[in-house]
Amino acid sequence: MLYVNVYHSGEQTVKNYSGLVAERPSKNVSANETGIRRSIEVEYWVVDNEGRLVEPESLVDVEGAEREFVEPMVEVKTTPCETTEEMRDELFGRLAEVLREAEDAGKRLVPLGTPVNSGRVCELPSDRNRVQNRVIGESFRYARYCAGTHVHVEQHDGCEVDQLNTLIALDPALALVNSSPYFDGERTVAGARSKLYRWEAYDGVPHQGRLWRYIRSTDEWRRRLERRHEEFVEAAIEQGIDRYTVETNFDPECSVWTPVQLRDEFGTVEWRSPDTALPSNVLRLADELAGAVETACRADVTVEGRTGELSEDTVTLPEFSAVLVYLQDAIREGLKSDAVGSYLDRMGFSVDDYAPTTHRIDAGPKVSKRKARRIRLEHARRLEEDVRRAVAAEGR
Repeated sequence: MLYVNVYHSGEQTVKNYSGLVAERPSKNVSANETGIRRSIEVEYWVVDNEGRLVEPESLVDVEGAEREFVEPMVEVKTTPCETTEEMRDELFGRLAEVLREAEDAGKRLVPLGTPVNSGRVCELPSDRNRVQNRVIGESFRYARYCAGTHVHVEQHDGCEVDQLNTLIALDPALALVNSSPYFDGERTVAGARSKLYRWEAYDGVPHQGRLWRYIRSTDEWRRRLERRHEEFVEAAIEQGIDRYTVETNFDPECSVWTPVQLRDEFGTVEWRSPDTALPSNVLRLADELAGAVETACRADVTVEGRTGELSEDTVTLPEFSAVLVYLQDAIREGLKSDAVGSYLDRMGFSVDDYAPTTHRIDAGPKVSKRKARRIRLEHARRLEEDVRRAVAAEGR
C-alpha cells in the first residue's frame, strides 16, 4: 500500500492537555482545506457453499485482495482516497470483483468478527507467526479467530498529536459495528472479537495489545514504540529466537498491536479496533471517524472531565480513565449501553444510523458448528446484497 505526503517538521511547545505541556508543531490547517485522505482495509472469512471455512485461493488474484495471517481469510483494501465517494466506489468495486471470483470458485465472504463456532483455525506458516507464538504463548491462538477493519487517516503537519489523541478517545466507536457475540460456540460479549484480541490474545503482554494513553508529542510516541520493540525482542530471545530473525520480521511499528497508532511508514493514523461488518456500515464509520479527526486538525483540542464533546470549533476529549470505562462498556454491551451511545453521539457519530449485527444475532447461549455454518451463510448473503445494492446505485 502506498501513501504519500508524509510530514516531518520541527516541534515547538504549546499548552493544551489538562494543563500539561504538549509538544507538537503549530497547526497550519484551515477550515476550507481539502479533506483528509483515508483508506480502509476489511477482513472477511471465506467459506464454501456449505458454510465451511476454506482458503481464498484465486480470490487474492483480484486487485486489492490479499491473504491474511490465517488460512480462511481474505483482506480487501482501498488505496488512499480523497473523498468518501471515491473510497466507497473503490471498496464496493473491488468487493464486487472478489464476489464474482468467489461465485465462480464456489466460495463466499462472511462479514462477522468471529466465525461463531468453527473448530480450529490455522495460521499460514511464517517466521513472523512463529515468533509471535513463542513470545505471546498459547493465548496467541485467540487472535486467529478475529476478523476486523482497519481505517487509515492521513496525518497532517502539526496535527499528529491531536489526531492520535482524538482517535484514542474515539476507540469506543467500535460498538457501532460490533458484529459477533460468539466465540467457540458460546455467547460472550457484544464485541467478542475485541474481547478475544485485547483481553485474551495479548493479556499476557498488555503493553503490546491494549489501548495506549494520550501522548504529548510525536517524540513521546516514538520512545514508547522503541521501548515496546526492545521488550518484544528481548522476550523473543528469551524464548530461543535469534535477534536477527526477530528484527528482520519486526520493526518498532509492527511489533505492537495497540489499536490506535501513528504510522510513519504510511503517513497515517491508524484505527484497528472495529470488527469486520457490512461494507456500507464500515464505510459510514470510516467517514465519520475521518470527519472527527479532520475537525481535530482545525479545532482547539483539550482533555477535560469525563463526558467529552465534539463541535465545529472545539474537541473536548475525556480523561483517559473515562475512555477506558466507555471502551469496556462498548465491548461488553455495545450500543445496549446508554452511556456508550450518548458518548458517541456527543463525539459526533450518527448513532441511530447504525444497527450492529451483534445485537441482531439471537441464536441462544450456545451455537453448534452446524448452526454456525448456517449463520455464516446468512451473513454472506447479507454482504452480497449490500454490495449488489451499492453497485446498482452507481449504475455499474
